[in-house]
Amino acid sequence: MFTSLVLTAMLLAQGASTPTEPIRIDHHTAIRLRDGVTVYADVYRPSREGRVPALIVRTPYGVQREATGVHDRLISLARMGYAVVNTDVRGRYESEGAWDPFRHEAKDGYDVVEWAATQPWSNGKVAMQGGSYLGHVQWATLGEQPPSLVAAFPAVASTNLYANWITQGGAFHLAFNFGWGVVRMPYRIMQPQWYFTGPDAAPELRYETLLRHLPLETMDERAFNHPVKHWRDWLQHESYDAYWKAVSDEEKFAKVNVPVMTQGGWFDIFLPGTIDGFVGVRRHGANERTRALSRMVIGPWGHGPSRKYGDLDFGPEADRTLFQYELRWHDFHLKGMANGVDTEAPVQIFYMGVNRWRGEQDWPVPGTSSTPWYLQPGGRLAPTMPAAGEAATSYRYDPNDPVPTTGGNNCCGSPTIAGPVDQAPLDARQDIVRFTSDVLKAPVTIAGKVTMDLHATTDGKDTDWMVKLIDVYPDGKAYPMAEGILRARYRDGLDRPSMLTPGQAYRYTVDMIGTAVVFQPGHRIRVDISSSNFPQFDRNLNTGDPLGTGTTPRVAQQTIHHSAARPSAIVLPVVRGF
Repeated sequence: MFTSLVLTAMLLAQGASTPTEPIRIDHHTAIRLRDGVTVYADVYRPSREGRVPALIVRTPYGVQREATGVHDRLISLARMGYAVVNTDVRGRYESEGAWDPFRHEAKDGYDVVEWAATQPWSNGKVAMQGGSYLGHVQWATLGEQPPSLVAAFPAVASTNLYANWITQGGAFHLAFNFGWGVVRMPYRIMQPQWYFTGPDAAPELRYETLLRHLPLETMDERAFNHPVKHWRDWLQHESYDAYWKAVSDEEKFAKVNVPVMTQGGWFDIFLPGTIDGFVGVRRHGANERTRALSRMVIGPWGHGPSRKYGDLDFGPEADRTLFQYELRWHDFHLKGMANGVDTEAPVQIFYMGVNRWRGEQDWPVPGTSSTPWYLQPGGRLAPTMPAAGEAATSYRYDPNDPVPTTGGNNCCGSPTIAGPVDQAPLDARQDIVRFTSDVLKAPVTIAGKVTMDLHATTDGKDTDWMVKLIDVYPDGKAYPMAEGILRARYRDGLDRPSMLTPGQAYRYTVDMIGTAVVFQPGHRIRVDISSSNFPQFDRNLNTGDPLGTGTTPRVAQQTIHHSAARPSAIVLPVVRGF
């Protein structure tokens, strides 16, 4: 944590506001919403007379939460001449109403923004900030177009709660959804995880036991001996139906009429939202200013900035302080400071492998070339089509023995190993098929969306296809750089589930979201394909049964095709002239 002197020196060097104002904190401030519900906020603001711009932070985690640096940042912002309204969302802690995640955030956010704009200490200009759920509530509010809102900064946030919170590719984010939605956030007060992780936790209540419980719909009762309504709702609405579309921010990008800055990590669970939010507003925002001034930054991080994540140290340049981005953004939009926010490259991304930042003019990065690297007989991977003739690789997937989660994009729920983690613990498994390139003689630089074009067959009505893009170092250590999963029934769209014909070959597109990495000379590029990643995702039981009620797994025989007639390839966004 920076000392105040160090922070002041940094801010002066950047031409930013500095923390000099005496402040006051108005505790337990009531904000009455349009339906009569009252939510409560702490307002951090300069103690002097006069009107100042306002920042809104809306949290389900409690305004009292002592997460590292939270209150320090709010105090610093107040000392820099902002009024910060830090409020519990509806149904959480001291705020009235019932807690139903996601369902009320749009209208409630509008009401809080407009309340702040009319207070005697406010100059009428309002922005929003915060990450994760605190970022989601900003996206929800943006779709309502509150007239006093001038900018937003949603960090590490989802923009489609079904597609990149509850599921990925239709596969249920089990560890996150259960750990967050049932264990930590069932009702008004956040619950501790030590019931399930502590040294004295009962064996039958430990996560490693609970997460194997079937059916999923009674996992909440197994944990707490009572149902959790929103958990049951999520399981009942297992596809992208009207329940989810009603709270999807991606359906409302065209209504966003103020600039938005998104921030995320290559290994964050909400990376899709970080990217889709920027691209959505950049393409469809309601006016030219919104489209031109929206920004995105992505580092080699998980659910927040760091220098080291997983097994890799990305160097001192990796750990950029989120607060500095937030402050410069607010100073430009709320105070009119000429600090370069409008002239810098709109996209700032960290290229792993060379461990350096680079500004780009857009996303996808202009000039990239979608280059297929084909699966080949003998477990090879190459940028050439396979030779003529039939070729396939088969394996057996048993839901009772799923591939354990080992790195990747996860956070915040039931504890799992996340980030770029060496895949050696999985080397002996027979239910992962691997395709590896020759040793690279020249660097291969990629930045953008990665997809797997997969031809595959299973002998059941449904299954999962899990794919990892891996950087294999000269010492043999293998680190995932991107990953994706597709539940086969959603091959035609997340809102168009349909079962498979057993034994029939299908062509699938597995969305592996995005990355930026330089595969160095001496390294190899590898693709790992399996049908599970547990407990990050629920186990597909291979039966086609409904998500919440399936109880009887069956073993599936899987075949990956990689012939000239049925080629399979990972499509890499190659950057030329890096």
